[in-house]
Amino acid sequence: MNVITKIELDECFNYIKSAREEVGNRVVGQRDVVDGIIMALIAGGHVLLEGVPGLAKTLAVKTFADISGLEYKRIQFTPDLLPADVTGTLIYEQSTGRFNVRRGPVFANLVLADEINRAPAKVQSALLEAMAEQQVTIGENTYKLSDPFFVLATQNPIEQEGTYSLPEAELDRFLLKLVVHYPTPEEEIQIVKSEGRAERIPVNKVFNSYALQKCRNAVDAVTVDDKMLAYIVSIVNATRANSVQPNRKNDIQRYIAFGASPRAGIALLRCAKVHALFENRSFVLAEDIQSVAKQVLRHRLVLNYEAAADNVTADDLIEKIIDFMPVP
Repeated sequence: MNVITKIELDECFNYIKSAREEVGNRVVGQRDVVDGIIMALIAGGHVLLEGVPGLAKTLAVKTFADISGLEYKRIQFTPDLLPADVTGTLIYEQSTGRFNVRRGPVFANLVLADEINRAPAKVQSALLEAMAEQQVTIGENTYKLSDPFFVLATQNPIEQEGTYSLPEAELDRFLLKLVVHYPTPEEEIQIVKSEGRAERIPVNKVFNSYALQKCRNAVDAVTVDDKMLAYIVSIVNATRANSVQPNRKNDIQRYIAFGASPRAGIALLRCAKVHALFENRSFVLAEDIQSVAKQVLRHRLVLNYEAAADNVTADDLIEKIIDFMPVP
């Protein structure tokens, strides 16, 4: 196992700090969203951003593309979108009598899937292959996507007409689900004062491919005690049927139709390691796991009608699990 040195740890911490500062030059507030995107980028996972229009979701994604220097493409999802509009298609060239591949916008390092829940199932399944396997199939051939490959998808939680709920298999492929909240009054004063000119503010490339790889190597070297692994598994296992302590069963399990899969535990471990780097540590503590639990698990819990009737959210249940689960 690799061992991270203090110099490497500090170097990675400085990259993360610089990325925060550069994004902050354009995006006012939204610290949790900014940290979440950095975390997913380092961990090598995809992000689902949920929030009403006008909260700088697209600006945040575009800014990350600018500070990283990664190739960036945006796909505006609509009900009439076709899978070929995402992955690409075969074009017949009459002069040669052959079919040539015209690659779609998914062939990029950083892909913004804007309003992803407006696309029909066929389009979502095409994107699922790209997210899960980092490849797409065009015609009879399969093509590898760029490395790194990073999908940032947005969805509007208040509109239901003309939308298609994301299938559970696709939701599970998102490493994190970040909820974008309204800014505070103080932050909104800064936003209004800028009069929408934030995107014109220049930013420096501080999180390039070299820095990203250094941070990913550091994540691999972060140490995790077996007790922390058992803690992660106990949290994930508590979301499943017949796994909660009898005196807590009515508080939690009564609201969950389906719990999180083992992939959630892997994601929780990976994100806890990155959070340790955020704190300039080379080992994982329980607080790292607790800090990322909501972001990792909230979209992986399938709640039932009773939860909707009692106005219980996934975040509420995750909080309860963390409260009663013994900390090692």
